[in-house]
Amino acid sequence: MPPARPSRTSRGPLSYRPEPGTIPTQPGVYRFRDPKGRVIYVGKAKSLRPRLSSYFQDIGNLHPRTATMVTAAASVEWTVVKTEVEALQLEYSWIKEFDPRFNVKYRDDKSYPWLAVTVGEEFPRVMVGRGAKRKGTRYFGPYGHAWAIRETVDILLRVFPMRSCSNGVFKRSAQIGRPCLLGYIDKCSAPCVGNVSAEEHRQIVDDFCDFMAGHTNAFVRRIEKEMYAASDALDFEKAARLRDDLGALHKALEKQAVVLGDGADVDVIAFAEDPLEVAVQIFYVRGGRIRGQRGWVADRVDEGGTAELVDDFLLQLYAGTDADAADAIPREILVPAVPPDVATYEQLLGGLRGTKVSIRVPQRGPKLALQETVAQNAAQSLALHKTKRASDLTTRNRALEEIQDALDLDEVPLRIECYDVSNLQGTEVVASMVVFEDGLARKSEYRRFVIRGVDGQNDVASMHEVITRRFRRLLDEQASSSEVTTENGPMLVDPETGRARKFAYAPGLVVVDGGPPQVAAAQRALTELGIVDIPVCGLAKRLEEVWLPDQEDPVILPRSSEGLYLLQRIRDEAHRFAITHHRSRRSKSMVESLLDDVPGLGEVRRKTLLKYFGSLKKLRLAEVDEIAQVPGIGPQTAAAIKEAVAQRSATSKTVSVNTATGEIEES
Repeated sequence: MPPARPSRTSRGPLSYRPEPGTIPTQPGVYRFRDPKGRVIYVGKAKSLRPRLSSYFQDIGNLHPRTATMVTAAASVEWTVVKTEVEALQLEYSWIKEFDPRFNVKYRDDKSYPWLAVTVGEEFPRVMVGRGAKRKGTRYFGPYGHAWAIRETVDILLRVFPMRSCSNGVFKRSAQIGRPCLLGYIDKCSAPCVGNVSAEEHRQIVDDFCDFMAGHTNAFVRRIEKEMYAASDALDFEKAARLRDDLGALHKALEKQAVVLGDGADVDVIAFAEDPLEVAVQIFYVRGGRIRGQRGWVADRVDEGGTAELVDDFLLQLYAGTDADAADAIPREILVPAVPPDVATYEQLLGGLRGTKVSIRVPQRGPKLALQETVAQNAAQSLALHKTKRASDLTTRNRALEEIQDALDLDEVPLRIECYDVSNLQGTEVVASMVVFEDGLARKSEYRRFVIRGVDGQNDVASMHEVITRRFRRLLDEQASSSEVTTENGPMLVDPETGRARKFAYAPGLVVVDGGPPQVAAAQRALTELGIVDIPVCGLAKRLEEVWLPDQEDPVILPRSSEGLYLLQRIRDEAHRFAITHHRSRRSKSMVESLLDDVPGLGEVRRKTLLKYFGSLKKLRLAEVDEIAQVPGIGPQTAAAIKEAVAQRSATSKTVSVNTATGEIEES
């Protein structure tokens, strides 16, 4: 390994770039250090030379997070290894040792309880706990709720009467020669007072662990066999006790649904992503049953796709598994995308487990259905994380202050309005306006716009129109309103109803979805109306750049910035609201178009029909008698409508929304 190159006077990647030809082409692991010698990033490569060379290209071509890393670094060093598996193991070791700030760090999205068995003790104990794992302890789970696993353990202690008391209770019972309550009710074999030997208690513990690991059928069959044997021997008391034990096992198994009929041992992993964060969920399936669930959330650090995220996650989840916990690695790992070095991971995990491990993407059947369920959990976890993050008052205040500082605003933008334009190949052009006050959505003040003054697909002209219409309404309402003094100060109200005029409030910041063209159009609209005191900015999707009017370079907020997070949330909400409006209008236009040729059905009755059913789907499912119940629609007209809808259904295209891009698609 070459020594770390000293920092030079001129900062930047070129100041410590290795000399040409000095970087080896073998597999290896590399470390970037800052001027103080701290490791700030660790990575691995199949070939070190091309991988490291990619960091020393033009800064403008790098992802912002990567550009920040190479700029903050002052030296780079590497270690050559023989195989890619060794590189993977060394990368994990260095990440654990140095905790580099530029590496992805998956953190638990909540505190998960584990079922732990202290197998390293002479008389192992079963308990439910949280936190980091310890050596000499075997873990099961994690589980969604501590009360659920405690209830299951309470049931199983009847069949597997192992120790569950603390060390203090165990020692006290041994001193006084009398077991605790659990020993008297047959939920503990009472090794503290010598009722069973250490070897006999160890056998009970092993049976309990095997049952929790998914090997359940053997125990059920064994107890059934013993129960029938006791019954044949006329030992009905023992048979009744075994019958109750069998019922306890079945009750415990009922709490764990069978999801894979082949008794598979599988970890099912799914991701939910946005440009700034990623949520991960994993279901642990053992013996075909879901034995545990866990979730993580991490900040995005580069523009890598799902495969790269899977790569980072597998490294952190499995690479540090020790020999005592090797059985925690399943035979099969289902992922949403195969990592670039999948063969290396399979070789590493197979070596840890002792048998072959398969990493693949499910294509069909129950495994695909289960991964879709895990993906839904990941999406809900990400949404909940965002909600918790947004609901924190201190965080929201910091976000607003960061926006004020970054955009050099005179005041904190307590009211922010965001605008987005949506269209399908220039048709049904709509726009949305969403409002956030104090960092929280004010959905009652959302507004939708139908763009009529623009021909074709012209987002810039559409943005100019919607900003003009919204702020012309602002000027009109402010001019016609009266000021009423309240305990909170003056408030603009409608003189007839006494209600606040929602369009009469000027925002502290206008955000548009787009780059310099959209920002320039919004600023031009405000200038034409004579409004000069409302700041405008745009948020571009690709690199999350913030653009200001008449500025050549964007404002780059840190990826961890709460201000950037708030702007992104507002932009995404405007996009969602616009897409929802667009889908609604698209559905209505389809209904109206297919009814154009129905004889005797004019514009008024078409609108009445549309209002009555609400959507094309409901109209398609309606029978002739139901259609005839619409005011003004007779039996013959209803039959003609049903025939028109049926013909259109047989030949029409399917309209859907791409959940990844938000665009409307036809197939």
